Amino acid sequence: MTTLAALDFFHDDAMVADPYPVLRRMRDTSPVLREPTYGAFVVTGYDEVLAVVGDPETFSSCHSVTGPIPGFPVPLEGRADAEVRALIDAHRDELPFSDQLPSFDPPKHTAHRSLLSRLITPKRLRENEEFMWRLADRVLDPFLADGGGEFITRVATPFALQVIADLLGVPEEDHAELTAELTGDVALGAADGSTVISHSPLEYLYARFTEYIGERRTAPRGDVMTEMALARFPDGSTPEVIDVVRVAANLFSAGQETTVRLLSSGLKILAEDTALQARLRRTPSDVPNVLEEALRFESPIKGDFRLARATTTVGGVDVPAGATLMVHYGAANRDPRQFEDPDTFDPDRPNARRHIGFGRGVHSCIGAPLARAEGRVLIQRLLDRTTDIAIDEAAHGPAHDRRYRYVPTYILRGLTDLHVTVRQRVPA
Repeated sequence: MTTLAALDFFHDDAMVADPYPVLRRMRDTSPVLREPTYGAFVVTGYDEVLAVVGDPETFSSCHSVTGPIPGFPVPLEGRADAEVRALIDAHRDELPFSDQLPSFDPPKHTAHRSLLSRLITPKRLRENEEFMWRLADRVLDPFLADGGGEFITRVATPFALQVIADLLGVPEEDHAELTAELTGDVALGAADGSTVISHSPLEYLYARFTEYIGERRTAPRGDVMTEMALARFPDGSTPEVIDVVRVAANLFSAGQETTVRLLSSGLKILAEDTALQARLRRTPSDVPNVLEEALRFESPIKGDFRLARATTTVGGVDVPAGATLMVHYGAANRDPRQFEDPDTFDPDRPNARRHIGFGRGVHSCIGAPLARAEGRVLIQRLLDRTTDIAIDEAAHGPAHDRRYRYVPTYILRGLTDLHVTVRQRVPA
């Protein structure tokens, strides 16, 4: 067993296959512990994570996606607080993904996020959910007819992509093209230290949404995309087309990825538990809490990063200005100070919804209501239309010796593939 003093936190294979034992050891040592390879502070405690993400004045999100790899463009540690603040402001635009919403700080973040808040309204979500029910059956039909198969590529990914396309008002006749273009993305933060996406959706999305937004500014149509195109910042100014495009593209790519991980981890849990399947078929009203527990138990986003703008303390640990912190949502969601018996999946957990799988603070996931609805609709429809769902032993091995592969990143937690067999319910 690798000691914490020798642990290569961002590259060790154990942090991909099953990170929770190491995270537990780290939290038991200190909920704010400096890892030895890059000197980043890994925040594994629930209260400590909330303290960091709830204080954007002290902790910048400028490198939220990349963290210590590749690092900041200029050295920061050892400098005075005021100098660190000035250097962050001067060099933040040189960082990878600096044009993306997750890397913005207030007030810029507040203004750009407001463009999305106009879309994710109760009325729009209701309309979107009506589309989800129709889409769920359409995506499930061939999968069920075949007796199952690989769930992520055949069901979860096209479902999540087309749901977000509908929310943003992408014409339905373009959904198939979007699905074809955006399937097979490789996530950020590879375990080998690379921060390059081998197939990035952003270039395609930028081009597509620039076309949509430009058209609707010239010729408004009274649709959702037109609402986005004509939205203004809170101060009344009109965003540049690229500002709207970046926000829409970020929701599209980030929302699709996390929802796919939720759907697949939730289905894996159900496929391993026939009694829970039977219970949810009898009482579908229990599905939402099961999904909340799935989000706690296997948080789709392991965590992201913050950069300390000033010398401070977190959980009683001194953090110097210029230090990188990883706020680890997956670890915080298994903090025994917050969740009893946290390493056990409990479908009846009374405080499951207190998880922070969607983050907290100014960067909390604006698409959380959408992801919850997607999970509820697709899982419920899958249960309605089957009498049994089981793990495919040819792909993943027998129950006593399962073999699962996980996305090799330090940002995302999710299966690379999930093969299941299903018995389709015969209509009465």
